[in-house]
Amino acid sequence: MASIVGKRQGGRTYYYLVESARVGGKPRIVSQRYLGSAEEVAARLSQAGPGEPTRTRHLAFGDVAATWALLGRLGLARVVDRVVGARRADAAVSVGTYIALAVCNRVVAPCSKLAFADWWATTCLERRLGLPRSALDHRRWWDAMEAVSTAQLAEVERAVVAAMVAEFGIDLGGLVLDMTNFATYIDSANPAAPIAQRGHAKQKRTDLRLVGLGLVVATDGGVPICSHAYGGDRPDVTQFADLVDALADRFRAVGGHDGDITLVYDAGQDSAANQAHVQASPFHFVGSLPPSDFPRLLGVPAAQYAPVDEAVWPGLTCYQTRTVALGADRRVIVTHSPTLHAKQVRGFAQTLAAVGRRLDELAARLARGRTRRPRQTVEAEIARLLKPRWTARVIGWTLTGEQPSSLRLAWAIDQAARQALEAEQFGKRILFTDREDWPAAKVVAAYRSQSEVEADFRQLKDPKVVSFPPMFHWTDHKIRVHVFCCVMALTVARLLRREAERAGLVMSVRELLACLGGIQETVLLYQGARGRPRARRMLTDIDPTQQRLFDLFGLAAYAPHR
Repeated sequence: MASIVGKRQGGRTYYYLVESARVGGKPRIVSQRYLGSAEEVAARLSQAGPGEPTRTRHLAFGDVAATWALLGRLGLARVVDRVVGARRADAAVSVGTYIALAVCNRVVAPCSKLAFADWWATTCLERRLGLPRSALDHRRWWDAMEAVSTAQLAEVERAVVAAMVAEFGIDLGGLVLDMTNFATYIDSANPAAPIAQRGHAKQKRTDLRLVGLGLVVATDGGVPICSHAYGGDRPDVTQFADLVDALADRFRAVGGHDGDITLVYDAGQDSAANQAHVQASPFHFVGSLPPSDFPRLLGVPAAQYAPVDEAVWPGLTCYQTRTVALGADRRVIVTHSPTLHAKQVRGFAQTLAAVGRRLDELAARLARGRTRRPRQTVEAEIARLLKPRWTARVIGWTLTGEQPSSLRLAWAIDQAARQALEAEQFGKRILFTDREDWPAAKVVAAYRSQSEVEADFRQLKDPKVVSFPPMFHWTDHKIRVHVFCCVMALTVARLLRREAERAGLVMSVRELLACLGGIQETVLLYQGARGRPRARRMLTDIDPTQQRLFDLFGLAAYAPHR
């Protein structure tokens, strides 16, 4: 039974809507809702004044809550606190919570630690965790990062991977290894950050410093299994053995998986020492060899190639044989892809056109007869212009004259040589493996799974979500913690995508987070005559896809309730 009850307080009467019921045979108030003073009730009925919301706030909910829920399933904060010990970076927040918060931010809206508190105030987690703003000061973050040693980071990663395999049933039968680098703006002269060094930046800039990252991911969802940070001035091939050792150690921690695992990597990791290291490990392997190093294999006539699997890869053919490579006899599979062939033809045509324009410019300068450069200098320039791959093989040229004023250049493309080059080189890859019992189609499928790790690196370079930059850490140790948080963020994002895909929702990471981000929390603020405004929280309207994600990730547990 509902009724309105007035209560006197401070000389004024305040009204409540109460519900009464019999409890144990006696009448009791089972719920009550505050209505306000008589003036406030009258104003509400007139649809003016404090009875209506005076303003609203909109908080990020869906993407943040889904990320935080998955971090809870992984137990990241608990694992960090267990490994680090009782030491706390702040009176209110544990080191593990700081690391989990950093990972959550990296997934949803990467920013600096200085800007974290402002971002935090726009999310629903402020309500759920209730952290004091003082605990989010950037100096507290630095203290937390210093509290975790490099050895402890590796131990945490091992424990989280073990929990992930157990919780999500990740298939570890196929693993892909690759390496890349990320640019920073740290001065390489800084002795506190030896991991950030000058190297070959893919952005073609000389003012950047690089941090290298080796990553091993499972072909089941592209989920990271093992990571290795190293100095940006070190060649990738020198880090291969360390990453394989770390991977073997990781699987000893997981247990029961290292008997039938295939490690896939590209030709950039090739060396006799690296190959011997893999063969001494518990892993099988599928790799590739540089085609230019094996002209005999490339010269096999097309008639000896057979289809790989017409139903899966129409037009893809292969030729199987054995050869000596990287210090041992290997099973090799030479594949020819018409798609790759066509792309290489287009790319080579663009290269030839660019080289041709430069040769024409040089020929025109020489024809004017005003050059002072001797013949040897002009020949060296022609050799430099023909340096792009394969161009010297198909472009023929003649330089006449001996004196600078009499030098003349003529050049032409040898179409027969071009056709021979395309038939020999284009569209071909040379794969090698110790999987003697696998059919060619399975070897090719394993090698093509490298797209998983390539997609992960592209994701880490996405400036909007799950991003490595921005990075505002200037010491070696903090950079390593930053790398760890980025890899954990990638793990969370890939698991979210994998769970959605298994539920029939196929989306990219950015599409998934954008869809979840459309679920927001609205806060209605009611300002009374005095004091702080009353708040009422609710979720925005959601579409059917968002509803499926809402149910899939259990977001009801994080939604506001009256």
